[in-house]
Amino acid sequence: MSAKPIKQRIEIIDALRGFSLAGIVIVHFVENFIGSAVPQNVLEGLHVGPMDYVVDAFVALFLRGKFFALFSFLFGLSFFIQMDNAQEKGTYFGPRFLWRVIILLLIGGLHHMFYRGDILTIYALLGIFLIPFYKLSNKWVLGCTALLFLGLGRFLVFAIAQGETIFSPGGIMPDDPESLAYFNTIENGSLWEVIISNSTIGHLNKLEYQLGVFGRGYLTFGFFLLGLYVGRIGFFLSMDENKKLIKKVLIGAIIVFVVSIVLTAVIFMQLGQDVTFDNWPAMAGLTAFDLNNIAITFILIALFVMLYKKVKGQKWLGKFAPYGRMALTNYVFQSLLGTFLFFGW
Repeated sequence: MSAKPIKQRIEIIDALRGFSLAGIVIVHFVENFIGSAVPQNVLEGLHVGPMDYVVDAFVALFLRGKFFALFSFLFGLSFFIQMDNAQEKGTYFGPRFLWRVIILLLIGGLHHMFYRGDILTIYALLGIFLIPFYKLSNKWVLGCTALLFLGLGRFLVFAIAQGETIFSPGGIMPDDPESLAYFNTIENGSLWEVIISNSTIGHLNKLEYQLGVFGRGYLTFGFFLLGLYVGRIGFFLSMDENKKLIKKVLIGAIIVFVVSIVLTAVIFMQLGQDVTFDNWPAMAGLTAFDLNNIAITFILIALFVMLYKKVKGQKWLGKFAPYGRMALTNYVFQSLLGTFLFFGW
């Protein structure tokens, strides 16, 4: 099944994971660890000058969603490494991986009580579906990845629901009733009230964002599959042999980035200032923006690998490795710390 067995930790993978976690925490701090849509009047109050808008635009275009995509890619790669190492020893890791995602689901549930933006529960639920993909051919894996990246999940959901929410009763847009109620809770409520809100309607809102027309969950699973494929071809074991591939990926990603950002701008300009997500053009616009996120993620991976191969690059980027080796602990801790700092508990 695999091109080359992976039998020990590879530092660049740990470094890349640490790098992705660092990017995630930066975005979360910029977002004040709210983990939900921010009401428009509050958002306007947070922007006191032109630089605030510049920073927000930079984060939205180059950071938000990109490091989570990178983190998801590494989750799929780690899945392959665990399965492949077990196979080399003559055992099947599927049941143990299933047990691990169950534990991850429990940890994510506890984490979600404090921070509504938790991704661990989604990783656990989607991770279950990685197990059958392990035995599928590369063509199937890449084909499914491409369909997910091109918005198949979003289009199917929209065709069925016709723009209506499928999980959240109060909506997840900035000025929807539930978003306003949640912001009031974290602003004026107690820790217990936040925990109750996150443990109930918070899960439904997260499912709406992940599996509704915004489709973050479909992209996440696409990156899981991409990580599985990259593990199969032994990419991180033979980086010197993949110089041309890395350059092609970088050039291709830059082209997709430019094209997708133009498409996104054109589509949403046509939709006007008050955009609603109850029409097919809006679905196309969301998919174009997803392609932008995907392209930047590929650019980050390619540039990281290219820099890491240099002596000075490895010296500095390698400092992310210890942070990446404790990914779960660091991810949970930074959320707990951030929510306590920003919510004043």
